[in-house]
Amino acid sequence: MKPFTSLDGLVCPLDRANVDTDAIIPKQFLKSIKRSGFGPYLFDEWRYEDSGEPGMDCTNRPLKQDFVLNQKQFKGAQVLLARDNFGCGSSREHAPWAIEDYGFRVIIAPSFADIFFSNCYKNGILPIVASVDIVDQLFRECAAQKSYQLRVDLETQTVRNPAGEWFSFEITPHRKHCLLHGLDEIGLTLEHAEEIKTFEQKHRVAQPWLFN
Repeated sequence: MKPFTSLDGLVCPLDRANVDTDAIIPKQFLKSIKRSGFGPYLFDEWRYEDSGEPGMDCTNRPLKQDFVLNQKQFKGAQVLLARDNFGCGSSREHAPWAIEDYGFRVIIAPSFADIFFSNCYKNGILPIVASVDIVDQLFRECAAQKSYQLRVDLETQTVRNPAGEWFSFEITPHRKHCLLHGLDEIGLTLEHAEEIKTFEQKHRVAQPWLFN
């Protein structure tokens, strides 16, 4: 998992509430358990005119020009701005896989579905809960300013706009540690690799019949 420290990122405004995981990555793409390759299918039904299937080359697929991800000024965005209850619906981990594979590292919204919120941290994405007033302001600023960027600093837990105004966000110490050091659950376990190895060696000596 890639560490997250700070980011100066272009903002993409997705002005919709209750965006569910089936909209984020439709069900037909859940056949693969690889974490990569889902980015081209992010928001597939909103993004393309035709119906997407796994393994399809998206290079020449017809685009819905009014969808925000298809607008040139938001190409390369790393911060997704959204409304209430983002990531609701089924608990598919493919949703944060698709978001991260597309290139988003931060999602800012007034609220998130609990399981999706947790899955973001496990996949190197920083989900930031901000008040409705702050999110409204960010949407207004994004609409008024081309190439609108935000600076997100995990160490200080702050988000700063181009005018220098900022707000702080909450994150648990454990999740902050994991993101700063790029540690998912496997990475956390491997931090104790030597202790685990020592335990296994002692266990083999103490109860050898278990290993016959």
